Amino acid sequence: MYVPLYRKWRSQNFDEIVGQEFIVQTLRNAIKINRVSHAYLFSGPRGTGKTSTARIFAKALNCAKGPTPSPCGTCDLCVKIKNGHAVDVIEIDAASNRGIDEIRDLREKVRYAPVEGRYKVYIIDEVHMLTPEAFNALLKTLEEPPVHVVFVLATTEPQKVPVTISSRCQRHDFRRLSNPEIVGQMKKIANAEGVKLEDDAASLIARNCEGSMRDAISLFDQLISFCGKTVRHDDVVAILGTANADLIFEFGSALGRGNIGGLFDLINRMVSEGRSIPQVT
Repeated sequence: MYVPLYRKWRSQNFDEIVGQEFIVQTLRNAIKINRVSHAYLFSGPRGTGKTSTARIFAKALNCAKGPTPSPCGTCDLCVKIKNGHAVDVIEIDAASNRGIDEIRDLREKVRYAPVEGRYKVYIIDEVHMLTPEAFNALLKTLEEPPVHVVFVLATTEPQKVPVTISSRCQRHDFRRLSNPEIVGQMKKIANAEGVKLEDDAASLIARNCEGSMRDAISLFDQLISFCGKTVRHDDVVAILGTANADLIFEFGSALGRGNIGGLFDLINRMVSEGRSIPQVT
């Protein structure tokens, strides 16, 4: 069964997390010296590793060899967490479970001890989507959580999380990934998948994904479907609808000469080829 590349290449341990070294070091050290907080707030742009880090943290806390900063990935609990089958790791999408009833249900269940592991880990994605009433219901649990529970709240919009909630969490801000970091990871994936990825194609993918590793890998996956085992710069241009270098130089030359007719011809060509005008601009 086909598995999309962004799922196949999701980070499975702290060493595989790209570009978030300070956060990884903090979490690892917290486990080493037994200073694990009861609640964490992971904030940052989409596709930068928030949910993956939360799952790896859950593995580290519940691994058969742990708690350990280097979960084995092979024990029963690590495998269950990887596959999303662990009963003690509960992932909640706050965008579709945002009401007070869902949080009341969470409050009822949170007091029960873990079934398989040491900790129950609640990962609440897009937590800023909760209603004010739901945040108020969650507040009491965050103030006095059971010792066996760890909350990881993930959000792309931390400014929408009430201060009463964020002040009770240890906050970690995930940064946008740099273009070289994205290119390096895509090259690694391309080599493993037996795909030739040209350097200028990888650079163009990275520039258009605005620091999101997930977006870059998803686009790369689409390009492999489009052009097979060799991904070239022109293929990326065709998929994105951007301007290639020749078109940009033609445009600059027409501007320099004041050739208004030539500029309109170029614009007409872009439109007729279906290129994205904002991307070209």
